[in-house]
Amino acid sequence: MTDEQLLALAVDLARQAGVAICAIRDRGFAVQRKEDHSVVTEADHAAEALILAGLRASLPGCLVVAEEEVAGGALHAATAEFWLVDPLDGTREFSSGGKDFAVNIGLVRNGRPVLGAVGVPATGEVFSGIVGTGAWLHKDGARTPIEARMAPAKGLTVVASRHHGDQARLDAYLNGRTVAEVVNFGSSLKFCRVAQGEADLYPRFGRTMEWDTCAPQAVLEAAGGSVETLDGAPLRYGKPGWDNPHFVCWGRRGSDG
Repeated sequence: MTDEQLLALAVDLARQAGVAICAIRDRGFAVQRKEDHSVVTEADHAAEALILAGLRASLPGCLVVAEEEVAGGALHAATAEFWLVDPLDGTREFSSGGKDFAVNIGLVRNGRPVLGAVGVPATGEVFSGIVGTGAWLHKDGARTPIEARMAPAKGLTVVASRHHGDQARLDAYLNGRTVAEVVNFGSSLKFCRVAQGEADLYPRFGRTMEWDTCAPQAVLEAAGGSVETLDGAPLRYGKPGWDNPHFVCWGRRGSDG
């Protein structure tokens, strides 16, 4: 498959998973706790099963590293090319009735995200991107290009985590920068707000896993933004244990960069 075909597959699966997630929320569900005390629901498992089946049927032999399979004990070693799947990013938002939850399907090559789809089940939107080609918002049957912006003169719009923030670290990082406002979002939608030019900066001081960030990083970088560790290195993939370091997402870099 070409990258365009791979992205179309990811977008379609993200959309299908979103429909399944919303159907489960509409009829009600139970919330459980995993060993790390994070929440998980029937919707997480149903969406992941749908995505895994779709990827493995279309791409026999592909490696897919998916959150709930790993939580269930599946062991994988990174290869030159593999998929990362978070079937329901923002389960806390989902289970509490919020809208800021997402479906993340991303492809890694040689340690870097190359394409991804981020579905937003509550709105029916899907963000997608191929690094080096472009990024798009899919909504109501239309596909509209999106681009990260240069920060406006009035200052940075900063997006921050709604549930996992470290306010002291955030305040220290923003000290000395011109900030117009700070807005809280859940899940990988924070990346997408930067990618579509609605925000400029997303610093993350807290634990994330590679399946949380691969797809939205691909979307953001495809839209002209960047994702870096705190020492300025690219955020890479295939790390032992799939844990990410702290990182910062930027739109197009300006004087506050």
